[in-house]
Amino acid sequence: MTGLSLKSVCKKFGDLNVIQNIDLTIEPNEFVVFVGPSGCGKSTLLRMIAGLEEISSGEFWIGNKRADHLPVSDRDIAMVFQSYALYPHMTLGENIGFPLRLAKMPKQEIQQKVSKISDVLHLTKILDRKPGQISGGQRQRVAIGRALARDPKVILLDEPLSNLDAALRLEMRVELARLHKQLDATMIYVTHDQVEAMTLADRIVILNNGQIAQVGTPLDLYNKPANTFVAEFIGSPKMNIFPATIETSATDIPKINLTNERNDFAFEASINISGPIQMGIRPEHMVPVNEGGIRGLVNRTEHLGSDTYVYFQTENKANAVARLNGIAPIQAGENISFTTIPEHYHLFDQKGIRIE
Repeated sequence: MTGLSLKSVCKKFGDLNVIQNIDLTIEPNEFVVFVGPSGCGKSTLLRMIAGLEEISSGEFWIGNKRADHLPVSDRDIAMVFQSYALYPHMTLGENIGFPLRLAKMPKQEIQQKVSKISDVLHLTKILDRKPGQISGGQRQRVAIGRALARDPKVILLDEPLSNLDAALRLEMRVELARLHKQLDATMIYVTHDQVEAMTLADRIVILNNGQIAQVGTPLDLYNKPANTFVAEFIGSPKMNIFPATIETSATDIPKINLTNERNDFAFEASINISGPIQMGIRPEHMVPVNEGGIRGLVNRTEHLGSDTYVYFQTENKANAVARLNGIAPIQAGENISFTTIPEHYHLFDQKGIRIE
């Protein structure tokens, strides 16, 4: 098992800074997911680790060995791409064993290795088929098997499930989680899908504009987002952000006033600040009330069976959404009010940085 370290890593394409001063340590046997919007630099960072892109400045270490100047072949890293890139004229077994043939491994050893990998990936019964005769999920497992053939120290996966339909994505998420536990491998996975990140990762690295916005476990990022970018990125539907003001006086407990709203929210403040802030409330923490709270006019509802999403516009013209359990009898055009409890407030300053 091998860990990785990135120290002040940068990447430039001409005058464009794509990756900016990345410092990150990935522990041996850890499953780390890089996630962020399109263009945030997550795939570029993965390709730099693989050696497919040069590092403009900084250091990259594999274990206790500096590796940023090593060629791809010497890094002992395997990569699974978004496209399966299987050889259509070869059987699945031949595809998995192809890297071993290139390494001139004896035929019997190749067969033993392919048999072992196919057993782990549940492919043993279809090894004689060709890629055109199997499903997308099976093809992706073959691509992963080919990556495993060389016993790499680190496995990189670049949006491997993006070409699959919803049912296969769910199936493959389960397969990847099982595979990681079975192999005790260090894995780095790139995706733009926060559901994949939340369900697969030991830790998530959220990237924005080539910089790390936050690193943490899935629940760390959900419960304590470091800034409004992370707060809105993690969670579906995204967190509601309301303009607000903290007001204090000599006798009263501090109160959060939502801008241009008729009602305020009192809470015991452990912070000694006042003035304009931003208050975040996740949709699932919005509780309907008969009076007070955040008032609004319902624009539309989405009935999903297990949940109902209520989209509404508040009195100060902010767009918001509430996620209610089950089938809620709420229709467009209704006036509605919501509140929450102090444990579910998220407070940010005007720059979007979390207020502890």
